[in-house]
Amino acid sequence: MHPHMQDRLQDQRYELKYWLEESQALRVRQFVQSQLTLDEFSARQPDLSYPTLSLYLDSGGLETYWHTISGNKNRYKLRLRYYDDQPHTPVFFEIKRRENNVILKQRAGVKKSAVRVLLAGHLPAPEYLLNPHDAEGMFALQQFCHHVQELRAGPKMHIAYVREAYENPGDNSVRVTFDRRVESAPHHHDALVARSPSPHLVFGRTVILELKYTGRFPNWFRELVQTFNCMQEGAAKFAAGIYEKGQQWALQPHSPERLLEEFLSAEKFPGLFGSSHPLFA
Repeated sequence: MHPHMQDRLQDQRYELKYWLEESQALRVRQFVQSQLTLDEFSARQPDLSYPTLSLYLDSGGLETYWHTISGNKNRYKLRLRYYDDQPHTPVFFEIKRRENNVILKQRAGVKKSAVRVLLAGHLPAPEYLLNPHDAEGMFALQQFCHHVQELRAGPKMHIAYVREAYENPGDNSVRVTFDRRVESAPHHHDALVARSPSPHLVFGRTVILELKYTGRFPNWFRELVQTFNCMQEGAAKFAAGIYEKGQQWALQPHSPERLLEEFLSAEKFPGLFGSSHPLFA
């Protein structure tokens, strides 16, 4: 089962992010392995990491981006999260909201065949969901579409990276992830591709460590941070990619030639989990 087959997100949690060198990340990994186990999706990958793909939506003026850059304590992002580019696997419509230091998520599992009509402005309907009887998912999808209409939002950026994840067995109230090779690229259409043709490597070779918890801050998190001298940093993947390359990079409309290039590129990467995929190079 791929990570898209099961919704294990908490409704509310705390997230702390740190930037690590790869050699430092390998030492932290050993420490984490003494406390948590690999999640079931990482455990199935030869390099312990699975691709994580997102299509972020924003307004024409990049309103959600500017809320992040300005450090607005109460903000949200709109994204489509998926794990491969196959047509019959699910996509999750997500609202990731920050209220002070708390992360709140709403998430709806949706059929990929419904992405085009939903982003074109059609009203949510039960048949678009993975489970047409999922009342909570339906509410999340309605909220997502409401925000899209309110912002006049559309696809803006494609983000791809590989994630190594650990959690408590049978309980994800404590979760640790290592994200590597974060790629960012403008994306102004509704195709859910594996990789953009000319992505920007947002954090270079830096590994993004995220410590996530729902209740009390675990004592061993404090020990980890002190032992390995981890420095807490912001690591908003969507915002960092735009900030480094400039607002016009994200907003530049695609020419017909560029769209053809993206279409042909998507054709070259029909699957994600083979060793030939660029994210594993």
